[in-house]
Amino acid sequence: MSNDARPNSSYYKLLNRKIVLIIVAVSVIPLILITATISYYFQASYTGKVSEHLKILVRKHRQNIDSFLVERLRDISDLAYSYPVDRLSDEIFLRERLGFLQRQHGPDFVDIGLVDENGIQVSYAGPFAFSKVNYSDAPWFKQAMQKEEYISDVFPGLRGAPHFIIAVKKRDLNQNWLLRATVDFEKFNQLVEGIRVGETGFAFIMNSKGEFQTRPRPEALPFRDYYKKLVTESHRLDEQTGIIKSTSFGAPDFLYVSAALGYTDWILVFQQSESDAHSALYSARRITLLIFLLGVFSIIAVAIILSRGLIKRIWEADQQKELMNEKVIEAGKLASVGELAAGIAHEINNPVAVMVEEAGWMQDLLDEDETESENKEEFRRSLNQIKLQGARCKQITHKLLSFARKTDPIPKKVDLNDVVNEAVALCGQRTRGGAVKLETVLSDDLPTVRVSPTEAQQVFINLINNAIDAVEPKGGSIQVKTRQEGNYVVVDVEDDGPGIPAYVLPRIFDPFFTTKQVGKGTGLGLSICYGIMKKIDGDITINTAEGSGTQFHVKFPLPKGKKKVDPKDEEVNKVG
Repeated sequence: MSNDARPNSSYYKLLNRKIVLIIVAVSVIPLILITATISYYFQASYTGKVSEHLKILVRKHRQNIDSFLVERLRDISDLAYSYPVDRLSDEIFLRERLGFLQRQHGPDFVDIGLVDENGIQVSYAGPFAFSKVNYSDAPWFKQAMQKEEYISDVFPGLRGAPHFIIAVKKRDLNQNWLLRATVDFEKFNQLVEGIRVGETGFAFIMNSKGEFQTRPRPEALPFRDYYKKLVTESHRLDEQTGIIKSTSFGAPDFLYVSAALGYTDWILVFQQSESDAHSALYSARRITLLIFLLGVFSIIAVAIILSRGLIKRIWEADQQKELMNEKVIEAGKLASVGELAAGIAHEINNPVAVMVEEAGWMQDLLDEDETESENKEEFRRSLNQIKLQGARCKQITHKLLSFARKTDPIPKKVDLNDVVNEAVALCGQRTRGGAVKLETVLSDDLPTVRVSPTEAQQVFINLINNAIDAVEPKGGSIQVKTRQEGNYVVVDVEDDGPGIPAYVLPRIFDPFFTTKQVGKGTGLGLSICYGIMKKIDGDITINTAEGSGTQFHVKFPLPKGKKKVDPKDEEVNKVG
C-alpha cells in the first residue's frame, strides 16, 4: 500500500472525531474556567472602582456646593450681626454692602433686603422695585422665621424667574428681623451642571419632595417619578453618599449616585448610563470574547491538524503491522517449504542411491560376463548414463538440503570459488532463456576461509536473487567476483540495475523491510545475510546510486595464520 494514501474508513473517522473532541475538551474547558474566573473578578474590581470613583466625584462636588452655600450664608450672617437694624434699614448703606459683596464674589448675590417680623421689607437694594413688599404670606418667610439661618427652595416668586433665598434672623429693637438675599440662580445652576462624566453623566439637585432645584436636562424629565423614589432612598443613607442601580426602582439602564447637602433638605443626584460608565469594561469584554473565540478556533484547528497526523501515523502503523503479519506468514510458508523440500530431498536421495548402487552392480556383472553380445556396449552406455544422472540427482538433493539448512552450519575450510559456483548454478535456472546475463570473475589464488558452506551459500543466493529481481524487468548483467583485500576475502555481487534510492538505504538491513510487492519478498534476506556475516566477524557493505546499479561487498575474514601484515604496520613495529 502507498504511504501517501489517507485512511477513510468509518473506524478511523470515528477515532479522529474522538481525538479532536478530547483535545478540544481538555484545552477549552480550562480556558473557559480561567476566562470566566478572570472576567468575574475583573468585572467586580472594575465596577467597584467605577462606583467608588463616582462616589468620590459626588462627594467632592457636594463639598463644593455646600461650601458655596455656606459662604453665601456666612456673608449674610456677618452682615446681619455686624450692623444694627437702623443701619441695615438705610437703603444707601444696603446698596453699598451689596456692591461690596458683588465685588467680592461676583454676581452671586442679585439683591438684598431687610424684612420685619410682619413680613414687610423695610429696605431693599437690587434691580427690582421690591421696597415695602409684603412677604407675610410667602412660604419661605414663614419657614425662615422659625430658624436662625435658612436657605429656601427654588421658586419663581414675584420676579417670575427661578431663584432661592438665603435668610438670617436677627433680634433687635424688641422684634425679629430677617436679612434676606437672593442668589443668582444661573451661577448656582452652572456650578451643578459642571459635573459631567463621560458622554451621558450629569448632575442635578432635588428637594425632599422630588422637585428640581436646578434646571433639569431634557433627558432627565421623563424620569421624574424615578427621581422621587431615589430621593426617598437617599434620605435613608443619613447623608452618606450612595450608589443605586436603576433596576432598584424600575428605571432604565442608569447608575445614580446621590448625596444629601448640608443646611438644606436638598439631594445632589448624579446620573450616568451604565453602559457609558462601564464602557471600558464592555470593551474589555469584547476583546476578551474575541481572544477567547480566537483561542477556541486555534485549539480546534490544532486539534484537527494533530488528530489527522496522529490518525495517519496510526493508520501507517496498522498497515505496517498487517504487512509484517503477511511477511511473517510468508516466512512461515517458506520455512514449511524448506521443511518439505528437505523431506522430499531425503525421500528422493534414498531411491536414487539404490538406483546408482544397482547400476554399479549390474556394470560389475557385465564386466565379469565374458560372453560377447551385440547389446553389451549399449548396456554399458545405459548403465553409465544411469550412474551419471543418479550422481546429478544426488548433487541436486544435496544442494536442496544445504539450502534448507538441514546440514549442520559447522565452520570449516572452504574455497569460496566453489561456494560461489554452486550458488550461481542454483540461481542460474532463473536466468536461462531470459534477458539477464549472470557471469563470474573468480580469482585463481584465492586463500581458503573458515566458514559454514551452507551459510555462505545462503548469503550468495540471497544477493544473486536480489540482483536478478533488480535487473529482470528490463534485462541486464550480473557479475559475481572474488578477490583478496588485506586480511579479507571479498565476494562482490554487482548489477547494472536501477540502483537503490537514498531514502531506502538506512533500512536496507532491517528485518521485514522490503521494496518488493506483497508476496514477492519477505524482507528477511538481507537481514539474514547481515546476521551471518556479523556472526563470523565479517562485514557486508553496499555501494549504490539511483540509476547506476548496485554493488554488494561481502568480506570474509582470513584465518589468523593466513592474515597478511600491512607493510606500514610492519614498519611501525620495527620503530616501536
